[in-house]
Amino acid sequence: MERIRGINARRIEWCCDDSGITIEDLIIDLSISSKVFDKMMAGEDGLTFNKLKEIADYFGRGVMFFLERGPVDAERVHSPQFRTIAGQKPKLSPKLRGLVERVERQRDLYLSLLEDLGDEDMPRFIPPRLPANDLNKSAGIIRKWLGLSEHSERNDFESYRKAVEAKGLLVFRSNGYPGKWQIAKDIPVLGFSLYDHRYPVIFVKKTNPECRQSFTLMHELGHLLLHKTSFIDDERDFASDRGNEGEANDFAGRLLVPDSFLECIRDSDKPEHVSEYGNWLSKERVLWGVSVDVILLALKRVGRLSEQKYNAYKKWCEGLPESQSDGGSREWRHREPTHIFGDNFVRTVLEAYYAGHITLSKTGKYLDNLKIKDLHKLEDYYEARL
Repeated sequence: MERIRGINARRIEWCCDDSGITIEDLIIDLSISSKVFDKMMAGEDGLTFNKLKEIADYFGRGVMFFLERGPVDAERVHSPQFRTIAGQKPKLSPKLRGLVERVERQRDLYLSLLEDLGDEDMPRFIPPRLPANDLNKSAGIIRKWLGLSEHSERNDFESYRKAVEAKGLLVFRSNGYPGKWQIAKDIPVLGFSLYDHRYPVIFVKKTNPECRQSFTLMHELGHLLLHKTSFIDDERDFASDRGNEGEANDFAGRLLVPDSFLECIRDSDKPEHVSEYGNWLSKERVLWGVSVDVILLALKRVGRLSEQKYNAYKKWCEGLPESQSDGGSREWRHREPTHIFGDNFVRTVLEAYYAGHITLSKTGKYLDNLKIKDLHKLEDYYEARL
């Protein structure tokens, strides 16, 4: 196969440095011959197009990026939001860094389509002013802003997502299949948020049980509202009780389970052994769409559960088998764009297609590369919901 001349080897080096990996890591990950790669780096010979595309895909770049002359302008390549996240977690894998940039591009696409449609009826991100140093009051204000009932009506991830999206935010969720919108199970990152004064984005990792996704959603919302900057969070951040992460955790817990909700829980029914806490709180955790842990933290917050009992429950949980993530069935492939990008995004893409702003081919591309037959099924699905 013909080899491509004029590859900018310095840009490959820059991508490796930017991703925190070595040239050797790249060679191993992509199974590239060391001799062939060394010749390319020395300007003696090029790579095949397929191999260069593998490198481009690995770093989330286009092939032309590595054929351009001159050094990389990092400020043009990376947005301020991306640089904020990369600074928090310098050792993010190339795939995860690529996912963050892909989410940014999807948000920009959404804004462009809204502009084409001239849709002034779409919600805009105008959050209320929050008091300083009063998370309980802030959580109460945001519950009202989101339109969540003061009473304990049934909620789950989708209802919380709908409430957040109605306030001018995009909420993306990773899919359960290997691909460009997945966060692999072995990566501890559970979510991230990209701050933007026009349209922020929250990305939530698909996990089991689903109630963990609800907490991740509200944790990231807390970052956007309280700290007004971008964050990326792994499992350790969700266990923190200090700094910005501790604030986001406390905010999410108070928003999902206000103190008033706890009045329906009877202390006299509390079992002696922590292994029975799940049964004790089964009704409430289903009703509120949260984990037992979130309810116990709320009870501890108001002094109705001791630190000792809470720690005993956490230790008991460590001995339980890890919950397996459900990849789902591809039978419902046409609904996957809604699961990933949310209802507002999908409706906007379809409206742009009906208005003649984008082609059928681009419509499928923007909606997770849906094939034509699945795209028509998606149209039927939305028409049935009208």
